[in-house]
Amino acid sequence: MNIAVKKTKKIKAVAIVAGLFIYSYFFYLMITITVQYFPIRTDVAFLNIKQDYVHMPHYLLAFFIHVFSSCFVLLAGFTQFSKYIRMEFPKVHKRMGWVYVIVTVGLAGPSGLIIGIYANGGLSSQIAFCMLAVLWIVFTMISVVRIIQKKVTSHRIWMIRSFALALSAITLRAWKYLLVAMFHPKPMDVYQVVAWLGWVLNLVIAEIIIYKTIIHASKKTVK
Repeated sequence: MNIAVKKTKKIKAVAIVAGLFIYSYFFYLMITITVQYFPIRTDVAFLNIKQDYVHMPHYLLAFFIHVFSSCFVLLAGFTQFSKYIRMEFPKVHKRMGWVYVIVTVGLAGPSGLIIGIYANGGLSSQIAFCMLAVLWIVFTMISVVRIIQKKVTSHRIWMIRSFALALSAITLRAWKYLLVAMFHPKPMDVYQVVAWLGWVLNLVIAEIIIYKTIIHASKKTVK
């Protein structure tokens, strides 16, 4: 094994460890935010600035469904990209995959669409969050169809896209903290920016990953 290959593997290992740490940290933050609402509280965290809507049963139901189910989506989705789990524990991969699909399509996605209609930041933010919810559901369903058709590569591609959108729950908050710390913008201005930045950039990165790890790799194999 030459030095360049060793260096590349070392960089990949460091990137994976760093990614796991960052993911775990933000997942922990999401859990700490979520438990504030337990059992049912409407006067804490994000709901403090949504008092005009907490009296609406459909909004409140959608909000709590979204908040509580999103944690399961992130946990289940994360297991889908471990080669070790996929190879050594295929049943775990499959079952957790179905947890991801059912929670996304049946709970987190539809509830996200409902609360997206009432998003802070006006029409721009509302369109962004509603698009996010719809695309998330559509991408997830396409991935299911592909695996039923036994098109494994296509299934992986669409799952990467789906999970990229699921990660918006984390990246949106990360961008919000960063923008506020650096520029101190008005709250509504922040929402208008992160409503798009929180998931569009994720999709761009997902397409880069898809090209480099799946499409480009398959082209090299054919050659």
